Amino acid sequence: MKDGSAPRRTEQDQLFFEDLEVGMRVSGRERQLMQGDFQAFSALTGDAHPIHYDEAYASQTSFGRCVAHGLLLTGLAALGASPISGRLHASMVAFVWQEMRFLKPVFIGDRVTPEHEVHSLHEMHGKPHGRVRFIVRLHEQARGIVAEGHHDYLLRTRVGAGA
Repeated sequence: MKDGSAPRRTEQDQLFFEDLEVGMRVSGRERQLMQGDFQAFSALTGDAHPIHYDEAYASQTSFGRCVAHGLLLTGLAALGASPISGRLHASMVAFVWQEMRFLKPVFIGDRVTPEHEVHSLHEMHGKPHGRVRFIVRLHEQARGIVAEGHHDYLLRTRVGAGA
């Protein structure tokens, strides 16, 4: 929009619990990680371990160079950072659980892309929402999957949302 505000979402483009199916996948936007990203995350969180920003220190580790913070990667893999997020505004109740495994290091200059796949849907009888588990994978352009895990969300049903 010209004024910089977010586009208004219509009822038709919103997704609710019962609209999701096991196996549905959505990929997020590719992002190239830069040294400034590592520094900003360190400043925000207070995690000032030199392995994330000091090339001389990092060169003496088994990684040989600076590596991304695990929680920075977890944040980049959040469903809220994906294109589907805008279609869940009317149904999102809460992000309730997450677990990630870091399989390979991510370095300055790497390009990562998150992928979310609906793994399971659990109706919560008597509740206006259900629980959805997404398998989350973070792909690095040249080295494949560098992190994987799952995120659980509570999403409203159409009845629960009054839709």
